[in-house]
Amino acid sequence: MKELWWISLIKAAVIVNLVMLAFAYTTWLERKLLGRMQNRYGPNRAGPYGLLQPIADLVKLIRKESFFPAASVNAPYILAPIVSLFTALAAFSVIPFGAGWKIWHYHVNGEVVNVPIALILIFALGSIGIYGFIVGGWASESKFSLLGSMRTCAQLVSYEVSLALSVLGVVLMGQSLSLVDIVHKQGVTFWFFGPQFVGLLCFLFAGIAETSRAPFDLPEADTELVAGYHTEYGGMRWGLFQTAEYVNLITLSALAVTLFFGGWHGPYAPLGPLWFFIKLFLMMALFIWIRATVPRLRYDQLMRFGWKVLLPAATLNAVVTALLVVWVR
Repeated sequence: MKELWWISLIKAAVIVNLVMLAFAYTTWLERKLLGRMQNRYGPNRAGPYGLLQPIADLVKLIRKESFFPAASVNAPYILAPIVSLFTALAAFSVIPFGAGWKIWHYHVNGEVVNVPIALILIFALGSIGIYGFIVGGWASESKFSLLGSMRTCAQLVSYEVSLALSVLGVVLMGQSLSLVDIVHKQGVTFWFFGPQFVGLLCFLFAGIAETSRAPFDLPEADTELVAGYHTEYGGMRWGLFQTAEYVNLITLSALAVTLFFGGWHGPYAPLGPLWFFIKLFLMMALFIWIRATVPRLRYDQLMRFGWKVLLPAATLNAVVTALLVVWVR
């Protein structure tokens, strides 16, 4: 059912603020979990259990001097982190988190916007967001930043192919590119993580590389490139890059829940969005766990794994799924 435009506008504002709040406390959760896994406390000074640490970090970044290299290209240097954050937030707009509700006399959908090609839109926005990381490193006029942006370009372009192929099996089984339709299909049949287990593994590996998370964090490898593409960024400009990285992680986790784990559907009670957010939390905890336990790969190992292992596996999974779908029909 179509909802009124002003309801979509209000919902978009609420979702953006919720995602930003989720980003802030994802940083707290990551530092807490990493601390426990490494036998230390993590943040525990700002507020009870360190719950005010994200607020303290924000105040620190706002108060920092806004500097930039004298040789930098000003407009791209300033716009790069803004583009990265905007595309990361825009991608979340098509993620469905509920079946929809009747509030007073108005119908409210369970997503900001429902488009029939939502999956393509997410990949398109992700491709545009890559330009922010590439241009930011180039415009900084630093050899470390430039090398980081070159790594970003090679890594994200390589793994984006595998990421797209890994979800092709889900599209074939769901018979749609709409995320809402795919969730409804899982609600009346079964969750796709079982028959698409190979696709799920390919999606997780490619997703880690797409978000530049350990062990695939080569674009910003601190032991090799200082900080990679954002070496010359400080204050809130650096904060925008970090926000984009974590929002991309949240969006990727939400996409995995939507495509493979039934979205807002639960195993027994019809809790709707609560099931979605529980699964989202568990998926983000998995990514944090991987960061804490798996060492960083060398760059040649990263590229070899992407082209010689992940890409053939994702392609084979898509071909086998297509054959099975045609055979079942």
